[in-house]
Amino acid sequence: MRLVELALPSREANDLKSEEYVVKVINWDGTRLVNICDKDLLGSTVKDDHMEMHISKDYFGGEVMDTKEALELVKDSSMSNLVGKKIVSEILRAKMASEEAVRTVGSVSFLMIFKFT
Repeated sequence: MRLVELALPSREANDLKSEEYVVKVINWDGTRLVNICDKDLLGSTVKDDHMEMHISKDYFGGEVMDTKEALELVKDSSMSNLVGKKIVSEILRAKMASEEAVRTVGSVSFLMIFKFT
């Protein structure tokens, strides 16, 4: 298995702790899946003309983390499901994903990351 080390861009420590996210980590058979959403979206339903999605406490509910902790979890995970403009923007800023992979439902950003080894 090949490990890739990602360095997070240098930013002030206070900038990385300014937001809060709700995080659920699922470890299964050597794989780590992290579900992260902007804290203010938990329990809400978002929709547009074609789709309606509930950001459930069952799927996303868990520990509250700051930006630095959330980015480290994504860096160390096999798969990540990310919901919300704040967390998706931080992932893009850290160059962990391409903006082309981001989808929106209503005004809410969604991003899935799969790492193949």
